[in-house]
Amino acid sequence: MVHKVDREAAEQALISVAYGGRLGLQPLPKNVLPDDGTFPETAYRLIHDELLLDGSSRLNLATFVTTWMEPEAEKLMAEAFDKNMIDKDEYPQTAEIERRCVNIVADLFHAQAAETAVGVSTVGSSEAVMLAGLALKWTWRARRQAAGLPSDRPNLVLGSNVQVVWEKFCRYWDVEPRYVNMTEDRFVITPQGVLDKVDENTIGVVAILGTTFTGEFEPVKEIHDALVAHAGPGGEVVPVHVDAASGGFVAPFLHPDLEWDFRLPHVVSINASGHKFGLTYPGVGFAVWRDQKHLPEDLVFHVNYLGGDMPTFTLNFSRGGNQVVGQYYNFLRLGRAGYRTIMTTLRDVAVALSGRIAELGPFSVISDGSAIPVLAFKLAGDPGYTVFDVSERLRRYGWQVPAYTMPADATDVAVLRIVVREGFDADLADLFLKNLGEVVTELSAPGTTPTAAPFAHV
Repeated sequence: MVHKVDREAAEQALISVAYGGRLGLQPLPKNVLPDDGTFPETAYRLIHDELLLDGSSRLNLATFVTTWMEPEAEKLMAEAFDKNMIDKDEYPQTAEIERRCVNIVADLFHAQAAETAVGVSTVGSSEAVMLAGLALKWTWRARRQAAGLPSDRPNLVLGSNVQVVWEKFCRYWDVEPRYVNMTEDRFVITPQGVLDKVDENTIGVVAILGTTFTGEFEPVKEIHDALVAHAGPGGEVVPVHVDAASGGFVAPFLHPDLEWDFRLPHVVSINASGHKFGLTYPGVGFAVWRDQKHLPEDLVFHVNYLGGDMPTFTLNFSRGGNQVVGQYYNFLRLGRAGYRTIMTTLRDVAVALSGRIAELGPFSVISDGSAIPVLAFKLAGDPGYTVFDVSERLRRYGWQVPAYTMPADATDVAVLRIVVREGFDADLADLFLKNLGEVVTELSAPGTTPTAAPFAHV
């Protein structure tokens, strides 16, 4: 006869076995709170094991989002998980670090007074876009009302290649989107395409520095200069917002002489993503303005919170301070020289990889990674399979490479895109190229062999 004490001890031992306890013998409740709790290590193991079903983030060549940071940055970010960014009186040094980050970003973009920059940190570029769009609308509306003109039909000129957040902005805030469509051999907007859409109700023009479709830069300076000429002497120039979510932390280091930022007098605001080529884990972004004139005071709230006056211009309120801390670590750790070295390396890997892909035979490169470390390529002709087939086969090797059609008026063009991020080095590129060649062989007619050169010289 087994004593009660012995039975309880045996049950406890069973519970402590990694995969032999209660939660290992029956399915977990998926949509309701369990009746009982469990050991912390058990809860960790169960969730950890479920997450094994996700793809490897390091092999995800689709995402722009940072998937690797130094251990010291991860430690700092973990130490700041519990700090609420909005509690600036309670966490004054975190608030100071945020202020420094905004000033550093403004300085990178040639703001006139970077040490007192007008800007905010955000959860990501999506929030930054909303804030910049609101500032454009409020500024336009105030100008129209002051002149006694109607202000009920605002529009925004942008390419059909914009990220979906711009469509959300227009829908949420009652702004008419006026799209400049693409063509089958052009995937960025043009100055003339912009001029064809603007009128007195245009609150601004959005130009993208590094499109999500191809990674290309839109011709910001040419668009800016065309708007100036269109306004004429003394005329009201339609302002430009630059969506630099992808290119904002690349262009200052790889293309320092390219005029796209506040060096152009009618660029009034810029957004950038720290969690992309700012090299920080998600989510952190920035919105910065040329000066206070372009951020209407009516949009800034002064909150009496925890004993202090706190000006705030965000869509979110409570959020963790760890992303800003991680961003500041990168700024301090890398400096201009470090960012320049990393971006140069990523660019070189991207350009070399696009060259090797072109040598495989069936592919035609659309963008080679020389603007930002992003390359896009399509199938040349009809080899008997599609880019979607290539994408699906690459997943069998662990690689996640998106295949998609281009935006309006270019939907017959289907491409594959690769984002080269920190951690994707020449060795991984060589392995990817080998697997891509094997996929081409599998999909091609018998006897066809890929001819790409090895990647070792990069």
